[in-house]
Amino acid sequence: MVSNPSKARADLHAWRERQPDNFFTSDRQLARLLRATLGEARFTAHEAHFTAFGAVCAGALDAAAIVNNRTGNEPQLDRWSALGERTEAVAHHPSYHDCGRHIYEDGEVIAAYADPAANARALALFYLSSHAGEAGHNCPVACTAGVAKALAAEGSAALKARWLPGVLTARYAERLDGAQFVTEIQGGSDVGLNAVTATPDGEAFGTTRWRITGEKWFCSNSDADLILMTARVAGHGTRGLGLFLVPRLLEDGVVNDFAVRRLKDKIGTRSMPSAEIDFNGAVGYAVGPVDQGFRTLMAQVINTSRLYNTVGTVGIARRARLVAQAYAESRVAFGQPIARFPLVQEMIARMRAAGQAVLAGAMRLAHHLDREERGELTEAERAWLRVGTNLAKMRSCQHSHRVVLTAIETLGGNGAIETFSVLPRLLRDNVVYENWEGTHNTLIAQTHRDFAKHRLHEPFLAVLRRDMTTGDAALDAALKPAREALDRAEDALGHILTHPDPGVAALMLRPHAERLGDALFAAAYAQDLLTEGDPTRRAAELDVLTVFVDEHLRVARPDPDEATAARFARIMALQD
Repeated sequence: MVSNPSKARADLHAWRERQPDNFFTSDRQLARLLRATLGEARFTAHEAHFTAFGAVCAGALDAAAIVNNRTGNEPQLDRWSALGERTEAVAHHPSYHDCGRHIYEDGEVIAAYADPAANARALALFYLSSHAGEAGHNCPVACTAGVAKALAAEGSAALKARWLPGVLTARYAERLDGAQFVTEIQGGSDVGLNAVTATPDGEAFGTTRWRITGEKWFCSNSDADLILMTARVAGHGTRGLGLFLVPRLLEDGVVNDFAVRRLKDKIGTRSMPSAEIDFNGAVGYAVGPVDQGFRTLMAQVINTSRLYNTVGTVGIARRARLVAQAYAESRVAFGQPIARFPLVQEMIARMRAAGQAVLAGAMRLAHHLDREERGELTEAERAWLRVGTNLAKMRSCQHSHRVVLTAIETLGGNGAIETFSVLPRLLRDNVVYENWEGTHNTLIAQTHRDFAKHRLHEPFLAVLRRDMTTGDAALDAALKPAREALDRAEDALGHILTHPDPGVAALMLRPHAERLGDALFAAAYAQDLLTEGDPTRRAAELDVLTVFVDEHLRVARPDPDEATAARFARIMALQD
């Protein structure tokens, strides 16, 4: 056989052409989930916007994100003006602002919150933008959503009037974006060790004004217009923490009293500046009662960010699978496209299974969050939402990490090249996502506390069992190993939750927590498939659900055989 480099290069051009030019219209599952979540009327009202933004994300946004992440285009600290005035600013490459205009203006990802109970729609838009990775703005979007929710829920009328319109605008140049500064050098997950202090300084905007003093160690979106941050008002532990809104600029236009030490040199999310910042008596305004600051932080900010994190990672996972699948269909080796090899088909099938199950789970959580804001959830469903948000954040990151690694392997040596595809950047971004808003260990420890102290496992398992009974014989049969995993977890919890050492108990809980997260995803995917009106399509996606359940919820993954190979081949042929 005579080698033909020109043919190989043409195949690579074909690979690029095979990738979607619209991340929404190419995603049948997302449209199906939105129809079920929003209702047909609301879906129809927003369908044109989803379609337009899906094209932006696959085109202009993706191109700008690639440019912005190139070496030399990263954000740069720019603390002083040409006239020697303190600015504490960050200088960005023009492509950063291109990304921002696409996300905030074209996507209206934050403006969506002008409507009540808009989580499912806002997060679906965020999922589309996350196909481009963090893109410099997707972390700030999550933070800004937390600012909007905290202000709406706990801010004084005057605080809302002053800042919410800027937060919710769809005009990029006029927007007020948000950040959340909690971590200090002595405590990230252990927030009770926070030492930054707040001192009363009168009243303003219908609430108390405070002066904030101390060092925050990991401040992402460090040039944000509005900062939500914790500071100590009394005592020790989380009960002594207040939550404060700290504007970048004071009312006279002068920069607030803080100083940026330096920007962090991060492994991923490199287009978005993270910094170490000293607060030197900065002006802040209490958001809600100061003795309820940590509670407000968790309810309105951290839980919001954790759900955003889940959606962001599944956007990364789908993009990675699309890149890998198109490559497998285009790349010829040993006389045929590598997509014809069963080992490659297995890789694509497992990537698809993880991505679609997690997307179903994420959107089900978003739907229940909308229902909670409308006052529709039962007590058991609220417990499911609380526990599920934490388990989904942990498990989604683990799945997306494996998906991106598998996609890189599909591309072989090409997969490791930064300029060849988006995959290396997606992997680096995912590593950061895994450690934001609670590491895996932190989330398992919190789940253990929720189970041991509040007995939340009981209503959580009850709702999960309900969702695993679909009334469809084929779906219920596919979910049988998932129901058995729930039984094993419930049996184990009886011993785990009575163990005298909470550290050992959390260690014992880990494998069950991971399976409970996967069970949530599997149940949500089965509920999603119930709404699929095409019986042929439903049967095809039943293969996908089966792959996910077999890999993650059986006691032991079945050894592959001819039937397994046939299932992988069918999934390989499945169109998005």
